[in-house]
Amino acid sequence: MDLPSPQAAATRLKKVSRLRPKLAIVLGSGFHHVLPALRADKKISYAKIPGFLVPDVSSHSGELYFGKLGGTPVLVLSGRAHFYKGHTTERVTFPTQALAAFGIRDLLLTNAAGGINKNFRTGDFMALTDHINWMGVNPLRGEPVPGRPRFVDMTRVYNQKLSTLLFRAGKSDNLKLRRGVYLAVSGPSYETPAEIRAFARLGAHEHGAGGNGGTAMRIERGGGFLHHKPGGRPGQRQSVAFGRVGNRKKGEAFGSGIAEKFCRVL
Repeated sequence: MDLPSPQAAATRLKKVSRLRPKLAIVLGSGFHHVLPALRADKKISYAKIPGFLVPDVSSHSGELYFGKLGGTPVLVLSGRAHFYKGHTTERVTFPTQALAAFGIRDLLLTNAAGGINKNFRTGDFMALTDHINWMGVNPLRGEPVPGRPRFVDMTRVYNQKLSTLLFRAGKSDNLKLRRGVYLAVSGPSYETPAEIRAFARLGAHEHGAGGNGGTAMRIERGGGFLHHKPGGRPGQRQSVAFGRVGNRKKGEAFGSGIAEKFCRVL
């Protein structure tokens, strides 16, 4: 199935609301309780956005909201499609491309992940400093996009300035945040004990089956994540990757308490 252009999806979104946020937040498992804190203006189902897949994971409603969070205009995506469902990386990462075409400059990704670092505790928040792609595929594989780099520098993917702001917000609210390396697996099976030990030796602090494909796509599209290259060109898109540590089998276990903490940090 051929995908539409990201511009087609962005055009559809611009018809939904007059709001033109520069910040987008993708709510992963366990983060949907954030929605009541959003002062929503309009919403649209993923099914009505060209190229968007409708997720079928519990709590991933598959709706995109225009609204304000803490007074800041924002797009909130409730849920995401997952690679382990059998979709191509092109389809899974398409919303990231559409957001860039819409004009999003900052992207906050969230997910529930399994903790590897023994100092972490269930329910901790971790901001990504780097990631390891263990999915067996690179989302940038294939024909290059005209005007975009063929070989993308991933030396410093996550933006240090945004990370500093995030930790400053957490400190002001007495909320302990972690930093660490996220290891992305393809799923859907959970990892063996031997794999977890191997991941720890590789330097991973947490692991999961959601979310690293969009990172490379954002870099290639002129964007980044919670730590991006310093000295980027003016107007360069920045992004945040933010995880909740826990048992991946119990991704919904913390509900409203997690939402309250998350909203305070934002």
